[in-house]
Amino acid sequence: MSARAPEHRLWSAHRDLIETAVRTDLTHPFRSGQPHFPGFGDERRETVFSLEGGDGFTVHRYTLVGQWGTHVDPPSHFVAGARTLDRIPVEEMILPLVVLDVADRVRTDPDTTPTLDDVRSWERRNGRVPAGSFVALRTGWSRRWPDPVAMTNRDEDGVSHTPGWSAEVLRYLFEEVDATAIGHEQSDTDPGIAGSAGDCALEAYVLGRDRWQIELMTNLDRLPEAGALIVATWPRPLGGSGFPARAFALHHP
Repeated sequence: MSARAPEHRLWSAHRDLIETAVRTDLTHPFRSGQPHFPGFGDERRETVFSLEGGDGFTVHRYTLVGQWGTHVDPPSHFVAGARTLDRIPVEEMILPLVVLDVADRVRTDPDTTPTLDDVRSWERRNGRVPAGSFVALRTGWSRRWPDPVAMTNRDEDGVSHTPGWSAEVLRYLFEEVDATAIGHEQSDTDPGIAGSAGDCALEAYVLGRDRWQIELMTNLDRLPEAGALIVATWPRPLGGSGFPARAFALHHP
């Protein structure tokens, strides 16, 4: 009679996750014509081989900038000599996921930024923001994707009105909590008014502290504000300063 097979703990954990957890994609599919920074060219996609054309397989050639669609910004995006994509370890790619929600205020004030009161309120309900966590700012802005006019939301003077982070909240997350990374639905860390004035101080602060971020996230409204995990992945170009990312959340219904 054969001995009973050993229980593999990770396989058991995976089975439990599959049976009990919801998996929510936090990534926009990217394509030509989507919103992008004006200084970037549009994506070009060429068919190199095609099943329809009689080839034995289909292959596309993609030409795009690293900061394209839902993407990761490593520290080297703003800081010379800082960590590049290939130097961010896999240990930082599975993290507790905190969702800081200011979407209700954004509906009436697109220039909304989070406050320490928002964080304290979250902590009263859920306990202290975990060290090593990924903190996502939910603004509802992803509903505007992929309309470039709606995403930038410029007034008659050309000033962009979009939500963003605040210095006080970022300082708390990185200097007191020791969060690992942040993410947001809009295209920039800094609110649109600041970006229109050429002010990227908040993004410079995040990357200058050797942290990374994911921009242009989606589906944050489907997540609980606490208790989820994020799995954030991307290719590993040597010396890479940014790349489209694939991120998803694991959470209970």
